[in-house]
Amino acid sequence: MTTPPHTADEGAELLPVATAARTRAALRTLVRPDRGLALTGIGVLVAATVIGLLVQPLLGRIVDVVADGRPAGDLTLPVVLLIAVAAVQGFTTTLGLTRVARLGETVLARLREQFVERALNLPADRLERAGSGDLTARVTGDVARVTEAVRSALPEMARSVLAIGLTLGALALLDVRFLLAALLAVPVQLLTARWYVRRAVTLYADQRVANGAQQQQLLETIGGAVTVRGHRLEERHTERGADRSRKAVDLTMRSVNLVLGFYGRLHIAEYIGLAAVLIAGFWLVRDGAVSIGTATAAALYFHSLFGPVNAALVLLDDAQSAAAGLARLVGVTDLAEQPEPGKPEAAGKPEPGRREPDGEPLPGEPEPAGKATPGKAVPASVPRQRVASPEAAVSVHAVSHAYGPGRPVLHEVSLTLAPGEHVALVGASGAGKSTLARIVAGVQQPTAGTVTGPTAGAVTAPAGPGGPSVVLVTQEVHVFTGTLADDLRLARPDATDDDLRSALATVDALEWAAALPDGLATVVGEGGHRLDAARAQQLALARLVLADPALAVLDEATAEAGSAGARALERSAGAALTGRTALVVAHRLTQAVAADRVVVLEAGRVVESGPHEMLRDADGPYAALWRAWSGSRAAPHP
Repeated sequence: MTTPPHTADEGAELLPVATAARTRAALRTLVRPDRGLALTGIGVLVAATVIGLLVQPLLGRIVDVVADGRPAGDLTLPVVLLIAVAAVQGFTTTLGLTRVARLGETVLARLREQFVERALNLPADRLERAGSGDLTARVTGDVARVTEAVRSALPEMARSVLAIGLTLGALALLDVRFLLAALLAVPVQLLTARWYVRRAVTLYADQRVANGAQQQQLLETIGGAVTVRGHRLEERHTERGADRSRKAVDLTMRSVNLVLGFYGRLHIAEYIGLAAVLIAGFWLVRDGAVSIGTATAAALYFHSLFGPVNAALVLLDDAQSAAAGLARLVGVTDLAEQPEPGKPEAAGKPEPGRREPDGEPLPGEPEPAGKATPGKAVPASVPRQRVASPEAAVSVHAVSHAYGPGRPVLHEVSLTLAPGEHVALVGASGAGKSTLARIVAGVQQPTAGTVTGPTAGAVTAPAGPGGPSVVLVTQEVHVFTGTLADDLRLARPDATDDDLRSALATVDALEWAAALPDGLATVVGEGGHRLDAARAQQLALARLVLADPALAVLDEATAEAGSAGARALERSAGAALTGRTALVVAHRLTQAVAADRVVVLEAGRVVESGPHEMLRDADGPYAALWRAWSGSRAAPHP
């Protein structure tokens, strides 16, 4: 269970935060596979703490020897035992803390992997509504807080809690009146802890939100610096950034003042408890109930509690901070597991062969077999060797989508892609082409409507044994750091070097790949051999070939090549799409010419659908686009 998404200023809908109960349940789930390691670590720490409790009685024994005026030789045994206790305690403490630390690192690694996996499966529009700053703050700041707590706070907290419990038991064994005197400090400590926790939970949560908003503003300002300067918005963005920074600094100073007040109250509790134990010892020694050594041991026991008690209470600071960060991480993992409120759990299943009442196909759907006008195939130089299976068909029915209230992008769009058909989406900027492409690819769920075919439920569905059923390639291609072979094998980990070369050859990239300093073993990406936009896009297309999906979606995948490399990259794209069902968001109308069918979007609606020649001669929206596009260049022949 997660709390409802809270909204930052300026309309950003932040990702949800898990409730305390849900966070504890998630933590138990993370620890469950390593219960044996947890029990072993705690058991060793218990043994180490029990051994350490022998120090105070041994020191009390030394005090009694001196107070009674006994021979110096009587000090030999307690001193030797003190040395042995120190050695054994040091060894067992190290062993126990090592095991607890290993448990923490294992659980932390599992949490990181789960978070990254779930974050990558979040719907794109959900991330856009939250803003990149919120997710960035969770990936960086919250993960760092949890990491710090696991590596330092968790082992120290475990040791402190054990030391407190066992030391109080040792005080009771000396004389229960020492325990009662020591417990006088407990009410002050509990009130201090309650005072702190009630303020810290909200304060740290607000601090995380403020830091996320600050990062979001910085990312927007830096990422859009050219636009900011072009519109003379420097002062406005500076003021906005300063305002969010002031909020973050104010919350940070409030947390500092909270911690200072926390420490001050703890010192008062220490003085009360120590004074009570010393007074009790004085009375008991005066009455002959205990020896001076026993009273000394009791005082030393309570004094030894200063460290564990203060550590446990002070670690509440780290614990609250880490708990707030963990709740934000669990909120993301839960969001990926559950459908968003008001949205379908997965793409639905419309009635097969659905038609309008007059028997005509829905807008954007092809005519039934036997009626369709043959469209344009891919260029003859790219033979179709792969025959698309019937499962490669895609049907979009009455799909609508909006990026928030009052921001509709698609309006009841219906579209069917037959097996092996190549459909080009064209339209003006903002018509909804990329949104429809992402919905068809399954990386984004529609606000309303249904999608059937390979993409249904693709947001969370795992790849099948033959690879993913759908692959989306956009103009924003990332070259991962590593060897070229490793980058390609992201699409198919079991691919051989011959498979990699074949995929590169398919997209006309083998020649430049072989010319790299170390061929397939050349390190590319950050810190390695840099690939230009065209080559990076060919690499993405080669990965598509290796993945061998039934459906391929290209969202302006040749846009970054520039005019010089556009034709070559279009040939690479055509080869990669051979034999597949494909939806192509056309950056250049040459891609529409090569498609079997062209679908024209205007303001989120399908306004035309048909082969290139038919739409070109129909004097409709596509014809206008074609005349505007081909006015300054020779029109290519299909």
